[in-house]
Order: sequence, then structure tokens, then C-alpha cells
Amino acid sequence: MKNFLSEMAVSHSPNTRWLGKQCQILPAVDSTNDLLKEMMQQGDADLLPNGFVLLTDYQRKGRGRLARRWDAPAGSSLLLSLLFRPGWPAAQANWLTMLVSLAAAEAIAAHTNLTVGLKWPNDVMVQHDNSWRKVSGILQEGGFDANGRLQWAIVGIGINVNIPAAQLPEGMTPPTSLLAATGQTVPRLPLLHTFLQRVEELYDEVGNGRSPRPLWQNKLITLGQPVRVTHHQTNQSFNGIAEATDEAGHLLVRDVSGKIHTVAAADVTLREK
Repeated sequence: MKNFLSEMAVSHSPNTRWLGKQCQILPAVDSTNDLLKEMMQQGDADLLPNGFVLLTDYQRKGRGRLARRWDAPAGSSLLLSLLFRPGWPAAQANWLTMLVSLAAAEAIAAHTNLTVGLKWPNDVMVQHDNSWRKVSGILQEGGFDANGRLQWAIVGIGINVNIPAAQLPEGMTPPTSLLAATGQTVPRLPLLHTFLQRVEELYDEVGNGRSPRPLWQNKLITLGQPVRVTHHQTNQSFNGIAEATDEAGHLLVRDVSGKIHTVAAADVTLREK
């Protein structure tokens, strides 16, 4: 752990122009997302630039969507939060989750021989033991200005890198790690460098008018599959076929009656065909 953190302190992102050029590295925190929000609320908001990165080697209270825990043994994984100040319209808010998940998938593919896909809305999946298993999750939080534009956003990501199979946490989506899936230890620093570089490239492309949705949608393993959609606020669910996404990243699901549902936030699980 010490070697990784010291390497990070010296050269955390050599291939980026602005993302991660200001970075804080801590051995352990409760949650990188929570700490970064606290830093912004304590008067540091104007001092933290677009592209600030907070990275840790261990989270005591890591969390994902719907307040679920995200657990990883110390020294095993990539655990970080990225701060963005996009000023994008609200309809484009989900583009950050799209591009961060896409960058993670591409970085994993570049450093392993794994087949990588995305499960709507925010899970990075790899093929392992003849099935899709979750290797990474993303949590986005943000705030809008009076004009409805995304003033700031914190995107947290955890990538299970070198967790032994016996130490993988349980989850609704079967988990894995790059170590468990490949049988080999994967160096974390090069993986991080590739990930940050690709996030920066995709973010800059949005500034040039290019949506990340086509590339992101092309990676979705959910599309064309029978799914079960569960809304946690109402505890109601229905079955259907995931057909496409709209420009905002919502999932379009056709139920058994033929009606199309636009799913913005829910649990979507793959069903047996």
C-alpha cells in the first residue's frame, strides 16, 4: 500500500492535461464522495478546480447507488472521486456517468484480456466463468444552479482490481475482480493512468459537441435482453425487454403489453431468456 501511494504522490496522472493535476491522496477515508462534498461545503469549493481528484487506498464506509455499501480490502482496488464543473444542461447530467463508466471499461480492456461491457445504468461488467460479473460501480452526485445547469458533480468510482475471489463481497449483481477473472495481479497505477486519460478525452469531446451516448450504448449488455425493473420507492416491478436508451441515458423498456417505459432510476436485473 505504501509503495502505491508514494508512486501516486509522485506521478498520479502523467498523460492528462487537466484531470487529476490537482489530487489529494489519503491512506483511508470513510467515503471519497462524502469527504469531497465536505471539502466543498467547508469553504473550499472555489479552491477545488474542475478535474480535482480525491483518491484513497481504503474506504471505511464506501457506498454505491441506493445507499448500498461498496467494500474493498485495503490496498486492493482503485477508489476515487472526481470533481467536475461542467455547466451542462440538466438533460446531460447523466453523460458524466456514461463517460466515466465507458472510460473504466476501456481501461480494463486495455490492461487485461477480458471482455468488458456495461450494465445499465452504472455497472462495469466483465465476462468470468461464462457469465457477466460486476467489477466496478459508479456513484454520481451533483448540484444545479438557478438556470437548471449542472454546476458541479462528484463522480465516485470503485474498481475491484486485486481482490482475491474468497474476499469478494456479496452483491445483487455477482461480483468479481480483475485478479479473480484473469488469475493475475493487475498493476493499479497504469490502470489508473489509462482511466483518467480516457475520462479527460471523453469529457473534452462533450465540450466539442459530441455526446458519449453512442459509444456508451454500444457497450450496454442490457439492451435486447429480458429484464425486471423494480422501483424502490414504490416497490413495484414489471418485466420487459430493454430496447434502447434516450439521449439523457434513460432506459427504454417494452413491457409484455407492448408499452414503452422510460426508466430513469430503478433496479434493472437481467432475466433468463
